[in-house]
Amino acid sequence: MALLRPNEIRKMSREERLKKLEELRAELVRLRAMAKRGTLDKPAKIREIKRAIARILTINREEELGIRRG
Repeated sequence: MALLRPNEIRKMSREERLKKLEELRAELVRLRAMAKRGTLDKPAKIREIKRAIARILTINREEELGIRRG
């Protein structure tokens, strides 16, 4: 999975962002389970996904508040 940049996220519709958020959260659960079993190859992937989730949530909140960025 490629890194999600804020500009790419802003170009998505709200429905696309929510769908992507759901996918990322499912991936995070899967990766955490793999880490617990000790079969995770790239632990940094968890951090990358958590940051992507935070970016999506931040942009959704900015949109709710009417804050314009980028």
